[in-house]
Amino acid sequence: MDNYQKQIEDLYRRHEALLSTVNTPWGEDNGIFRRYRNPVLTAAHIPLTWRYDFSRQRNPFLQERIGVNSVLNSGAILFEGRYTLVARVEGVDRKSYFAVAQSDNGVDNFRFWDRPVLLDESEEEAVNVYDMRLTAHEDGWIYGVFCVERKDPDAEPGDLSSAIASAGIARTHDLIHWERLPDLRCKSQQRNVVLHPEFVDGKYALYTRPQNGFIETGQGGIGWALVDDITHAEIGEERIINYRHYHTIKELKNGEGPQPIKTSKGWLHLAHGVRGCASGLRYVLYLYLTDLARPWELTAEPAGYFMAPEGEERIGDVSNVLFSNGWIEAPDGTVYIYYASSDTRMHVAVSSVDRLLDYCLHSPADGFRTGLSVKAVNELIDLNAACGYSR
Repeated sequence: MDNYQKQIEDLYRRHEALLSTVNTPWGEDNGIFRRYRNPVLTAAHIPLTWRYDFSRQRNPFLQERIGVNSVLNSGAILFEGRYTLVARVEGVDRKSYFAVAQSDNGVDNFRFWDRPVLLDESEEEAVNVYDMRLTAHEDGWIYGVFCVERKDPDAEPGDLSSAIASAGIARTHDLIHWERLPDLRCKSQQRNVVLHPEFVDGKYALYTRPQNGFIETGQGGIGWALVDDITHAEIGEERIINYRHYHTIKELKNGEGPQPIKTSKGWLHLAHGVRGCASGLRYVLYLYLTDLARPWELTAEPAGYFMAPEGEERIGDVSNVLFSNGWIEAPDGTVYIYYASSDTRMHVAVSSVDRLLDYCLHSPADGFRTGLSVKAVNELIDLNAACGYSR
């Protein structure tokens, strides 16, 4: 074997060792969820044939020809019995695309399919697509709703950062062949849109996040809207169902994560909240519950964050960030929460429907001022004292 072939075999050996690494629980068990030690997807997980040209003639130095910067913000679904992520893969050129990876157990050994997702261009050409939310709808289709980014045509000469965001929609039965539908039409820009899994009053229902601009979210929060025809989706009336609040984990922005999970106690939602701090923006995850029959009505929301970046999760392209647009409820009620850290890598945390409902229904809500926060602590101290526990 010559040295060139040996280098190729070494690449494959190291890649296989990464893919087959066993993942184990990590950190303290807080009774709500348990993190796993290793990221489930990183740039290094991308297939070698997507990155290298293995021709000695074309690539004599065995250089990586197409670099990958990060793997993040994956939609998630249980597909044909396997834990399936549709990941956002960002190249070193800053362009993102979607790719499917699957695992038998949901916590490790995720492997990408042979090729990335082939998604048709929309009628209006876009620069970038990312952050697909997956919904297995009762109409029989699997829908992917994602952000479509275009350069603002009204930007001043020399302004290379102004952008316009809209919600792209595609649907599939097999995650291979995707039918691209027209982008969502609405008055505002949209970057976090999620399709509700059931019809509501015979219509398709969307969780939205109306924005004044590509960055500015205005006075809103997480919205709710109905559409008559998903193949030509257009929003008329849009109501806010989960508001932002001053001096909270979501004072600057919030947005729906994956599709909500239907439970006996209502619709369970995972969302992200954003606040400003001295080091920039801090993204965390939080939970809330809405009514089973009226999904737009909030019934419970614990104060503060459910998950925040810890340890190495704080470090990456955009530091101090957790973001999730995918989770999976297994048949036994286990919930696999797939989240990205610092716009760089994908992780998993494991909980259950019962634990998440208990957290939502029995954790105190935010009183929006210090006095009520202290009151909640004292009430808990009193309850523990009555049970014989103090300090």
